[in-house]
Amino acid sequence: MKTPKPLQPLVDDGLIDEVLSRLMSGKEADVFVVRCGEHIRCAKVYKDAAKRSFKKAAQYQEGRKVRSGREARAIEKRSNYGRQQEEKIWQNAEVNALSTLANAGVRVPETFGCVDGVLLMELVMDDEGNVAPRLDDVTMSPEQAREDHALMMHYIKLMLCAGLIHGDLSEFNVLVDDYGPVIIDLPQAVNAAANNSAQAMFSRDVNNMRRYYGAFAPELLKTQYAKEMWSLFKEGNLTENSTLSGEFEDDGASADVGSILDEINAAREEEQERRARIRDADDNA
Repeated sequence: MKTPKPLQPLVDDGLIDEVLSRLMSGKEADVFVVRCGEHIRCAKVYKDAAKRSFKKAAQYQEGRKVRSGREARAIEKRSNYGRQQEEKIWQNAEVNALSTLANAGVRVPETFGCVDGVLLMELVMDDEGNVAPRLDDVTMSPEQAREDHALMMHYIKLMLCAGLIHGDLSEFNVLVDDYGPVIIDLPQAVNAAANNSAQAMFSRDVNNMRRYYGAFAPELLKTQYAKEMWSLFKEGNLTENSTLSGEFEDDGASADVGSILDEINAAREEEQERRARIRDADDNA
């Protein structure tokens, strides 16, 4: 296919030898399948902030570190320099999160560098060389659902131990290869200790996984991993070796149901918009 303009500098520099196809168009980026020497990888082209449809982006960015006071002031004033720095922070957040989570033992795509708003990553494939499907596109037995759900809870626990929350985790942001789930799409990753909405986002992430796997193994719908893990985290007792039961006794305190519902509704609206863009792209292809 014709090389998209954002990828041309990487082709000119020899980082990409050939653009093979467009893989998907998302709310914050377009993803292409590319050839790098003998390797088939994917190139994630981040969209400009004006074209991104990721809602409440500022809420996700709360608690992220800014290198200097000058940058922080520029971002606050929304100057051209500030917007440029904000874009770099948004893009680097995914690179940093992927590196942190890989080191923590979470299955995420391997990265090969981020250049001029383009992230080169591993293309997750099955043993036959096909692009791995999203979790939303697969069905499974109750036994497989229980096994994969347990693995996802382990990954989410490791993420929280590393101080990160995905913030947008659902069946649309998980790939499945022959070895199980792979977590993707992390530019909105949340600082678990420094974001005021962290608990609500964490609960949404965990309960999205509970809902999906619970469709195949209904007993999972009764689990309370979000409350269990957050309680341990808040008390400073959550470790990578913590054994989870999925059970939790409420202390009677009222939950911030409105906040959680707002997050769920926002995620649903974003996914509907994403699917509409994919349909439009297919119609125009």
